[in-house]
Amino acid sequence: MEQVMQIANSFPLWILASLVVGVVIFQALVFIRLASRTSPSVGMTSQEVKAVIRSGAISSLGPSLAIVFVVISLITLIGNPVTLMRIGIIGSATIETVGASLGSQAAGAELGSANYTPQAFTTAVWVMCLGGMGWLLFTALFTKSLGKIQNKVITKTKNVNTLKLVSTAAMLGAFSYLGASEMVKGLSESIVLFVTFIGMSIIMWMANRFKLSWLKEWSLGLIVLLGLMVGYFIS
Repeated sequence: MEQVMQIANSFPLWILASLVVGVVIFQALVFIRLASRTSPSVGMTSQEVKAVIRSGAISSLGPSLAIVFVVISLITLIGNPVTLMRIGIIGSATIETVGASLGSQAAGAELGSANYTPQAFTTAVWVMCLGGMGWLLFTALFTKSLGKIQNKVITKTKNVNTLKLVSTAAMLGAFSYLGASEMVKGLSESIVLFVTFIGMSIIMWMANRFKLSWLKEWSLGLIVLLGLMVGYFIS
């Protein structure tokens, strides 16, 4: 693990990660500039533009803080620069965690285990990068066509429901596979999975029942913390 962390936090990876995150920051600044220039054409004053930018920056803090717990766990497994690069581009701690786990398992090692080798780390990074590449390429190549596709899809409620069903089934399948692979290891792992499943169900019920959108954003981080606490007390 020590050898893996030396590679994961090496200077070349920091350079690559900084370049990638720099592109993201550059794009954000360009979009803000373009929006500010276009605002007069839609009747917005400079004060309104500043208020919108300020409110957008403040509202982004919630989703960012919600993934702090997951990011900390990722840092201990794949290092600082790779975590910064992946979360900076995709922004989904859930997807990155799944990708890292599947990549390590494909190399014959559990993420963060004693047999977690540099080869397993490399495979995990490849899976994360290739897994996120599809979204970026699709956005770059087909953004102009998305509006037409959306209009065709929403004409029929059946199509919308089918898309929701397929995407939900895919996520359930991925997490069920990861959960089942942990349950077979022993009783403690099964208890942690069962408790976190119940905990997530309660959190989502509360968020929907009381219309707490922030609770949904924090749900993954809270469940990770709950799982760590349960695992600590029963181990």
